[in-house]
Amino acid sequence: MLQQSVAGEDLPDKFYACALKPAGCRKGMVIFKMAKNSTKDMTTGSPMKLILGFSLPLLFGFLFQQFYSVVDTVIVGQFLGMNALAGVGATGSINFMIVGFCMGVCSGFAIPVAHKFGAKDYSGMRQVIANCVWLSILFSVVMTVIVVFLCRNILIWMKTPEDIIEDAYIYIVIIFIGIPAAYLYNMLSGIIRSMGDSKTPLLFLMLSSFLNIGLDLLCILAFKMGVAGAAVATVVSQLISGVLCLFYMMKKFDILHIEKEEWRINFAHMKVLCSMGIPMGLQYSITAIGSVILQTSVNALGSLAVASVTAGGKVSMFFCCPFDAMGSTMATYGGQNVGAKKLDRLGVGLKNCICLGAVWSVIAFVILFFFGGNLAGLFVNAAKPEMLSNARLFLIICSAFYFPLALVNIVRFMIQGMGFSTFAILAGVFEMAARTLAGLFLVPHFGFVGACFASPLAWIFADIFLIPAYIHVRRRLGKMMSIEN
Repeated sequence: MLQQSVAGEDLPDKFYACALKPAGCRKGMVIFKMAKNSTKDMTTGSPMKLILGFSLPLLFGFLFQQFYSVVDTVIVGQFLGMNALAGVGATGSINFMIVGFCMGVCSGFAIPVAHKFGAKDYSGMRQVIANCVWLSILFSVVMTVIVVFLCRNILIWMKTPEDIIEDAYIYIVIIFIGIPAAYLYNMLSGIIRSMGDSKTPLLFLMLSSFLNIGLDLLCILAFKMGVAGAAVATVVSQLISGVLCLFYMMKKFDILHIEKEEWRINFAHMKVLCSMGIPMGLQYSITAIGSVILQTSVNALGSLAVASVTAGGKVSMFFCCPFDAMGSTMATYGGQNVGAKKLDRLGVGLKNCICLGAVWSVIAFVILFFFGGNLAGLFVNAAKPEMLSNARLFLIICSAFYFPLALVNIVRFMIQGMGFSTFAILAGVFEMAARTLAGLFLVPHFGFVGACFASPLAWIFADIFLIPAYIHVRRRLGKMMSIEN
């Protein structure tokens, strides 16, 4: 029986037995047929069609997620001014470090669910989901208390300019208070996607996006809440998305109706979940350590530089949504096919997705080269020419390296879906090292231009590790399954 992952962590025999061998369903094939209408089996059929069909709803979801993030920034910049915009932007790296950990953990929790679903072990899947809930409650409470207490000290350590530090603190402390809402939405949407349903989370996200816009305008313009209004709108919108996901799951999926005995804490399941979730969470956080160091260097350049990076970064994130969708798709695709023991489909799906990433990289570069400055101008009223020039330069340099970013997302999430989440940490270390180098050497010597090259350098460093890592884990997984057979 298999007992170790390629990264060396011990995993229970029961995990592999359940992940690789189909098991019975509590209510038989009736439930499976009911669930099949809303889920998608990615273990059969054309990989390209499956990837496109699954990733398009995800893409719209990420676009809407960025949409209401961008709306926050636009409204703040247009109605509260450049200092408020810079204050919100100065929290980007610490926000990414903490909230990104939440997202990574929830994505990791969804991988064993995908394995169970692919193996048709529905009782085991419900037990895994129940333990996801217990762990998410624990993580969200502990994280909220710690980061709310420490966030002002972190902003001071990051040398946040005095003219924006209060706005930065007010905004980020409210976002951190909403960490439980982030866990709720990301855990539930991850579970739904792990069963092949990428459309439902999109619908809830679209609804909450429009609600977020209304709350932004209400809190900032009517209630005069300042940057606090933008943060409140974001947290409330995400909370509503999570609650809607919960109601939908209870109503729609009989296969997910957890019985009393399945709610029992199972330390074997928790060990597997933590072995998947924590590395993926740390991937974001370790990467973000480099971003924090980089942000500290950018802060030293002044409020104008911070606002320029904020505006350029918001536009760039919008154009990076397809890469995020491709990555999440490959995590589910890889997880289900490993659960079904169809390893031959992994390479085909990976190549198809990389082709899609290459095509979008070219399109995005052309658009941002010609229109990047105009798009950045959406974020400020009476925009300063220097800020627009800086933002356009930031976008041109970053978009020229979008293909390495596509590889980072596609290959890393495929590896995670295959069950080797520890590699996410190592890839994050490479990104952290690159951004740290940029923060300590490029920015002090080359100023704003050095900041523009930080992310491209991080993507290249990560690819240098991830490409041979995929080849290694694919071979290792094949050997492990050969032993199992």
